[in-house]
Amino acid sequence: MWRRLQTLFQRKFKITLLFLLLLALLVHLAMDLALSTAPGPCGCDAKAPKASGIPSGSPVLAGPKKLSLRILQDFSGSNGSLEKSSHPQGAGPHTRAGDPGIRRQSGEGNAGRTEGSKLAALFDHPLYNIPIPEVTEKDKLFVVNPMEKFSLRSSGSDEWVSSSKAETVLPTGKTAYDTYPTWLKFHVGINRYELYPRRDPLMPTLLRDLATQRIISSVQKSGGTQLKLIMTFPNYGQALFKPMKQTRDQETPIDFFYFSDFERHNAEIAAFHLDSGFNDSPWKPVWVGKKLFQVLRFRILDFRRIPPVSGRLVNITKEIRDITTDKKLAKTFFISPAGNVCFYGECSYYCSTEHALCGKPDRLEGSMAALLPDKTLAKRRSWRSPWRRSYHKSKKAEWELNPNYCAQVRETPPYDRGHRLLDLIDMTILDFLMGNMDRHHYETFEKFGNDTFLLHLDNGRGFGTHSRDELSILAPLRQCCSIKKSTYLRLQLLATQPYRLSDLLREALATDPLDPVLAEPHLRALDRRLGKVLEAVGRCLAGAARPEEVVVDDVGSRV
Repeated sequence: MWRRLQTLFQRKFKITLLFLLLLALLVHLAMDLALSTAPGPCGCDAKAPKASGIPSGSPVLAGPKKLSLRILQDFSGSNGSLEKSSHPQGAGPHTRAGDPGIRRQSGEGNAGRTEGSKLAALFDHPLYNIPIPEVTEKDKLFVVNPMEKFSLRSSGSDEWVSSSKAETVLPTGKTAYDTYPTWLKFHVGINRYELYPRRDPLMPTLLRDLATQRIISSVQKSGGTQLKLIMTFPNYGQALFKPMKQTRDQETPIDFFYFSDFERHNAEIAAFHLDSGFNDSPWKPVWVGKKLFQVLRFRILDFRRIPPVSGRLVNITKEIRDITTDKKLAKTFFISPAGNVCFYGECSYYCSTEHALCGKPDRLEGSMAALLPDKTLAKRRSWRSPWRRSYHKSKKAEWELNPNYCAQVRETPPYDRGHRLLDLIDMTILDFLMGNMDRHHYETFEKFGNDTFLLHLDNGRGFGTHSRDELSILAPLRQCCSIKKSTYLRLQLLATQPYRLSDLLREALATDPLDPVLAEPHLRALDRRLGKVLEAVGRCLAGAARPEEVVVDDVGSRV
């Protein structure tokens, strides 16, 4: 009898326990269902997938599931910098600040709020829609022959040739221009007023080619103080490769002279994005094989005077050593004690085993800059900067000793007429923002005479310091007390919170294959230096009898 009661009690206990577990499960499911249908406090879906690293409200989740999965899959395999360790720990592959198609959250200086693209808002502003004068035939660097077509030499070839040498002309377009390779389109688009137009649909392709095109030849650039390589692509042309010499968080030692500093690959990339104009849409998706890259289609200061530059990871073994025809360069390759492939080339400075460039184990970061047309086809004139430094350890230049130096510059050709002096002051402001003290010369295209823009070439010694500002770089602005109205208005705009310069450049650089290009202290230094430029103009205006001689109107009624 007792055993029967014990057995019955055990059965009832098990049934009761099972019932309670089932009831708890039903309650849990009901709560989950209620939460999934209720909007969160921000009005967004409470079930947004946090584990994926995509913030709620991201455009990549708004479309069909198939498209979203494709985008997520391809971004997860995208190339990145060798210095990814500089990202905050725990950040997933899709949570990089500034990632294309993803709104940045609680970034540097953003007070923790989610923001859209500041760059997209900036270029809706009238200051970034000022038209240039009409470009006539005489204003073009090259006149395109409407009958000359380009094609691949054969169906299995990568070599582009003109129609006079081609075996067949491929039906690649309705006009001869449609058949031109990308590098040639860039060259024929250069005119008196700009290297490339604001709304240039060619730019995304050009930057993608610099970052991904197959390299078929690597030779050392002759001359210069540091190692640079000329890279040749099959259907692109040539580019200048500057390898990585310093990590992003390294500052130039305070005891270094400006002419003893390294040239930095990331400075070249950042200078291009800071200097130039913009193209016609905020984001441009570009497929490279099975990977989707988002190419930012605009720049910031709207000068458009630096040739296009992209970061790139190069395989030292396959893309330099194995294909070089430069015997002097070939002799400088070796394997380091750590098992990395290294080389150092031949140059005036920093070309020795002590300053060798080493891969990890053979992958090396660098900047890839599109080369300008050969000087035999488009002659360029080199001008010595009036504010050139002495490049001597103790001797000072005349402008450093004479506070009225600008008066004699204004009387000296080509600064005695036109806008040459104002263009040079534009370049000065760019250099000050970057901290570049190494602007001893600049170039112009000879065809256009004095009435043209200055080429802002060789910016590798910028962004070397962030903890101090070199005010002597601003000497042309401070001594001449003149600036273009268009430049001044843009600088004022970039000093406001909605268009803060550091935020804009951070967003622009996030699209480069080597992101992060600059360390955060360098970005913050931009805002501080911009304030000092505006202070210098303010002092000039305060002491001027005629303010219109300080802020020179170059836009008229166009703004």
